[in-house]
Amino acid sequence: MGNIENKIIMDENEFWNIISIFDWKYIGNDDKVLKRAINYLAKKSNDDIHKFYEILSQLLYDLDGIEYAKNIGEDSYIDENSYFSVDWFLYVRCAVVANGSTYYYEVLNNPKKMPKDMEFESLLYIAHESYNKKNNDEFDYVPEYDFETFSNKEKWLQRV
Repeated sequence: MGNIENKIIMDENEFWNIISIFDWKYIGNDDKVLKRAINYLAKKSNDDIHKFYEILSQLLYDLDGIEYAKNIGEDSYIDENSYFSVDWFLYVRCAVVANGSTYYYEVLNNPKKMPKDMEFESLLYIAHESYNKKNNDEFDYVPEYDFETFSNKEKWLQRV
């Protein structure tokens, strides 16, 4: 009889379940925060690890827009003539996802709720680390959605 963790199909509900097992008592030590989630995901199939990354990519892509970028605190987007860290904005979007589905959908529907001066870059590496742990090999999957800043062209159109 197989492990029950392998039986749960990777979909958005399972994705959020994995996010919910982050161990925030270790805040400040991302490796420890993510350890249980990485171990859990590593027990799943390679296809499920790819699906996890696919879901993460789409969620990050959906937050890639000017209205979100204008609401991230001190380093908010001002205009195309002002310095704006594309990496920092990606890491702030990671913090939105890392805080769970309820917060994610609140922010998606109200960009003013973006976290201020907060990031969680380590979220980007869960699939990579899980895949490596499972297969002792590099994760080289390319998702359908490009989550790099400015990829969601529609949401970067200037609002009047």
